[in-house]
Amino acid sequence: MTSKLILLGAGKIGDAILNLLSHTGDYEITVADRDPQRLKYVEQAAFPHTRIVQADLSDKAAVTELIRGHQVTLSACPYFLTPIIAGAAREANSHYFDLTEDVESTRIVKQLAEGAHSAFVPQCGLAPGFISIVANDVAQRFDTLRDVSMRVGALPTFPNNALKYNLTWSTDGLINEYCNPCEAIVDGQLRETAALEEIEHFSLDGIDYEAFNTSGGLGTLCESLEGKVQNLNYKTVRYPGHRDIVKMLIRDLELGKIERRPILKDVLETSIPMTKQDVVLVFVSVVGTRAGRLEQESYAKKIYAQNVNGQLLSAIQLTTASGICAMVDLVVSGKLPQRGLVRQEQTKLSDFLSNRFGQYYAV
Repeated sequence: MTSKLILLGAGKIGDAILNLLSHTGDYEITVADRDPQRLKYVEQAAFPHTRIVQADLSDKAAVTELIRGHQVTLSACPYFLTPIIAGAAREANSHYFDLTEDVESTRIVKQLAEGAHSAFVPQCGLAPGFISIVANDVAQRFDTLRDVSMRVGALPTFPNNALKYNLTWSTDGLINEYCNPCEAIVDGQLRETAALEEIEHFSLDGIDYEAFNTSGGLGTLCESLEGKVQNLNYKTVRYPGHRDIVKMLIRDLELGKIERRPILKDVLETSIPMTKQDVVLVFVSVVGTRAGRLEQESYAKKIYAQNVNGQLLSAIQLTTASGICAMVDLVVSGKLPQRGLVRQEQTKLSDFLSNRFGQYYAV
């Protein structure tokens, strides 16, 4: 039996979500976007079991009518549309999933989830998303926790500019991560830290990296582990030198100010090319006690771009899309709660990796 699903947003990640879901035959998909060019691409790609609708996704009444009758709603839209789409999904009694890293938007989703008759599953994808599932899984194997460190990077395989970076996903989301406050637990206390700070350096497989604070990657893990861990933090991984240039743009040139972020977006999108030749790095390290001894356990994984159903998906497209698709599968199959807020860390890592979409992380 197929499930009726609506995907709002047909951008880079929406395209990958369609690739994964449409070929299963288990979902009857409606794709909505206001950009006719994106919808034209979807139409030309001829994804099976898919129809397109052009709509203004900032109009809550229109979005509610679009969603009505669909069992599942997926938002692959910019974070500022999250409250509108989540509110519409609640009114339509549709299971809701999104990819947002934005902390404020997610707080609104949490409020909407209270007393809802459908599941609300925000922050699916890579980080936030899969990284929380991994960190919680490793943490559960300790008697007591001291440190939980989460590191994620989406990096070009062949960096050749001063930033050593290529655009691989939402520019709005990238700027948001670089500019907004970050959540962390420090010495047992929940607190906010500044983005782009607390830089560190490490090597993996003989390659040097840097990591620094960015916003949103922890998802709801601070709430889940508060009172159980001394130190919990999330940092984005880049090649050495990237942070200093970004900090100059955002702080020294003040392009991080709300009113100047459109300038920063234009600079990045007109100067830094996209690439599908990328690698996603996932690194989690947990320190705690087991049987009275202080021990450390780590999880490290690299995922590369792959051809899926005849289409080349970048590593960030594949990991983000497979993350949200796996969560949809797990809710629809009844392996996760059917109403109210569902946190990423409520998912068993074994269930995720054995899922047909989650398996892309297991390769």
